[in-house]
Amino acid sequence: MIEKIISWSTHNRFFVWVGILLIIAGGVFSVMNTPVDAIPDLSENQVIVYTEWMGRNPQIMEDQITYPLVSNLQGIPNVKDIRAASMFGMSFIFVIFNDDAEIYWARTRVLERLNFAQKALPQGVTPTLGPDGTGVGHVFWYTLKGNGYDLGELRAVQDWYVKFALQNVQGVSEVASFGGFQKQYQVSINPNKLIYYDVSAMDVANALKANNRDVGGSIYEMNRMGYMIRGLGYIKDIQDIEEISVGSYKSIPIKLKDVADVQMSSDIRLGIVDENGEGEVVGGVVVARYGENAKEVIDRVKERLGDVEKGLPPGVKIKVAYDRSDLIEAAIATLKEALWEEIAVVSLVVLLFLFHVRSAVVAIVTIPLSVLIGFILIKLFGISLNIMSLGGIALAIGDLVDAGIVMTENAYKNLVKEVIQNAD
Repeated sequence: MIEKIISWSTHNRFFVWVGILLIIAGGVFSVMNTPVDAIPDLSENQVIVYTEWMGRNPQIMEDQITYPLVSNLQGIPNVKDIRAASMFGMSFIFVIFNDDAEIYWARTRVLERLNFAQKALPQGVTPTLGPDGTGVGHVFWYTLKGNGYDLGELRAVQDWYVKFALQNVQGVSEVASFGGFQKQYQVSINPNKLIYYDVSAMDVANALKANNRDVGGSIYEMNRMGYMIRGLGYIKDIQDIEEISVGSYKSIPIKLKDVADVQMSSDIRLGIVDENGEGEVVGGVVVARYGENAKEVIDRVKERLGDVEKGLPPGVKIKVAYDRSDLIEAAIATLKEALWEEIAVVSLVVLLFLFHVRSAVVAIVTIPLSVLIGFILIKLFGISLNIMSLGGIALAIGDLVDAGIVMTENAYKNLVKEVIQNAD
């Protein structure tokens, strides 16, 4: 077989050169277009279903949320396993698909089942899909700094400005906020006053919901002009909440401030984020989308941050806390250096042992061609370039040149013997 290949190659040099050029072109194309990341993605091919029902204990979450959802998600094609966890106010379901299942096809199948399964859930509870990222998708972390701003104000800037701006960046699956205080209006009802005015807590809750919205009207025509009418009802401050009517007592409207205290406070916190022991901070985590080039996503996020900083309040700055592109560039630079060193050492050793330049070139040329073929296969099989895959290529250089040396040395010896025999 090998003899036939060698014979065919020696008689068809043009096609051999064409093959070499195709390998070089394909290898360069694969290097330029294969996703690059520092950490290999070993996570499972999964879709996460998250359901929130605050105030309920884990047993209720298990009985009324997790169990109905898991039961309805059974039978989806290509599903390998379904795992679930119920905790206080939250339910997580992990639908594990086979490795060959396309992730967005899998998400569509799960979403179809959720639309049907939602009928079995309590009213007002809506399950949602988790972000289409992976366990190693958190590629960029940042924090917000600003003298004179408290953690609640910085968190508001993060939630209502920076987060939305970065979510539009191509390749970003999610921007998760962390730290600080989430501002909220808190209504503390006085039960004695409710009894006195004969108003129920549900009346208060319904009044709050009904009075926090705009209402569209019709068109009022006057002097051949049409005026669109709408009612403005969105709550803007504490006074708006306090003036909401929750009922009547002896034909006198009862306002919310008559039965409750309204204040601006923070949501319950389950943890804090500290940076380098210098105090609590507010920030966000950028999660890259599944299959995206992490390096390119980070570059686009950095470019967008430059625009975002122009709109920040005076004195507020964005500080990078974790940038995986540094690790990616360092890993690639290290492996590039290792590759060139190995190629140089192997070439020198081949030249010394064979002591014949043309024979040595045959063995040396196999190194870059084999590496390029490796990149082509990486691209075809959808594997990302990371520390593991590039390290494997670096380790394989020593092995792949062995075969070239043996074949070249053997051919050289046979040619020399043939020349000596012909001379005798």
